[in-house]
Amino acid sequence: MIDNNQLLRFTTAGSVDDGKSTLIGRLLYDSKSIFEDQLQAITNTSKKKGHDGVDLALFTDGLRDEREQGITIDVAYRYFTTPKRKFIIADTPGHIQYTRNMVTGASTANVAIILIDARHGVIEQTKRHAFIASLLHIPHIIVCINKMDLVDFSEEVYNKIVSEFEEIASKLLVTDIRFIPISALLGDNVVNKSENMSWYQGAPMLHTLETIHIGSDINKVDARFPVQTVLRPQRDGFIDYRGYAGRVASGIFRKGDDVTVLPSGFTSKIKTIDTIDGELDEAIASMSVSITLEDDIDVSRGDMIVRSNNKPETSQDIEVMLCWLNNSPSKPRAKYSIRHTTNEQTAMIKEVIYKYDINTFERLTGDTELKMNDISKVRIRTTKPLMVDSYRENRATGSIILVDDTTNETVAAGMIV
Repeated sequence: MIDNNQLLRFTTAGSVDDGKSTLIGRLLYDSKSIFEDQLQAITNTSKKKGHDGVDLALFTDGLRDEREQGITIDVAYRYFTTPKRKFIIADTPGHIQYTRNMVTGASTANVAIILIDARHGVIEQTKRHAFIASLLHIPHIIVCINKMDLVDFSEEVYNKIVSEFEEIASKLLVTDIRFIPISALLGDNVVNKSENMSWYQGAPMLHTLETIHIGSDINKVDARFPVQTVLRPQRDGFIDYRGYAGRVASGIFRKGDDVTVLPSGFTSKIKTIDTIDGELDEAIASMSVSITLEDDIDVSRGDMIVRSNNKPETSQDIEVMLCWLNNSPSKPRAKYSIRHTTNEQTAMIKEVIYKYDINTFERLTGDTELKMNDISKVRIRTTKPLMVDSYRENRATGSIILVDDTTNETVAAGMIV
C-alpha cells in the first residue's frame, strides 16, 4: 500500500535553536518511523548524557558532529512513511550563514515548514526563510510556532505571532499558509492533538502533511527535450541509427509530432521514441529516452527539441532572480560557467538591477556587488542563446546555476523571470 502512496517533499527552516531537530525527532518517534536498533542506540546515548527520556534531537543531529569536525554543513535528507503518504524531509541548518543551504533544500519542496520560537516571535531569519519559500514558489507554508510550553500554551502569544507573520506574507507571493502551535519537546500537535491547547481547533502537523493537496510541479503543457548526447552505434562498420538521448524536462512528445530544434530553428517530425526496453508511442516528463527524427539535421548536446507550435524564449540576455551562495563576492563583469538543463557555456552578470533588503523587502539599487546570501534581480549575458521559460511556469527550464571555473564551486542559483 505504501508503494502506491503519493510522495511529499518538505523542507524545514528556522533560526538556530528553534527546535528543528527536536521536531523532526518527535515526528519520526511518534509516527513510529524509527528502526528498533536506531531507537535503542539513541536511548542508550540519551542515558549516558543524563537525560530521563529519549533525546529526540539525536535522531537528526548528525550534522552537529560534522560541524565539530570542520566539515561543511549541508542539507540533510531523511525519509519516512506513514500508511497515508511517503515523505522526504530536507533539513537545513538554521545559522544565517547557511541560508544558501535552504535554497538547495527548498528547490524541490512541495511544503515549507517554518519554525518560530514562541518566546522570540518573528525574527530576521523568519523573514528570510519566508521570502525564499515565496521566491521558489513553494505552494504551501506551514508555520509551526514551537516551544508553546515555555509561554504557558498562551493563545494570546500564538495570535500575536500569527498576526506578525501574516503581515510579512501580505508582501509575498504565497497563497496557502497554515499555522500550528506546537511543543516539539512534549509532542503537542506534532503527531497527536494537544491536550494543553484545547483552544486550537486545527489538525496536528502530521495530519496536515498527510492530507495537504500537492499537485505535480512538472509542467505538462510545454514540451521540452534538452539533448544530452547523440547516439550513433555502428553495426558491421555502418552507422544505421542516429538518436538524440536525454530526459524529457516537461510536457509530452509523441511519434509524428512536428518539432523544432533550438537554437538552430531546423524543423522535422519525430520518427521514433526509443528506450532500452523498446519503442514507445509517447514520452512524458522525467522519462529518459532517445528520439529519432525523420530528417538528418544537425543536433548536438545542449540543443533543445520542442514542439513547433510551442517554443520557449531563445535569448542571450536573461533576467534572473539570483541567490548568491559563495563566500567570495561577485566580481565586476567576471565570467562564469552557466548551467541550464544540458547546456553549459560562458556567461557574465551584465547588470545588477536591484537587491532585496530581507527585513523590509525593499528593492535597493546602486549596489552592484553580490555577497553571500544576497538575493537580487540581475541581467545575465551568455555567449550563445539559451532556451528558457520563466521559473514560475517551468522549474526544469527556468532554473540556472553559475559556477566559478577556477574553483569549480557553485557560486549562485537563479530563477528566470
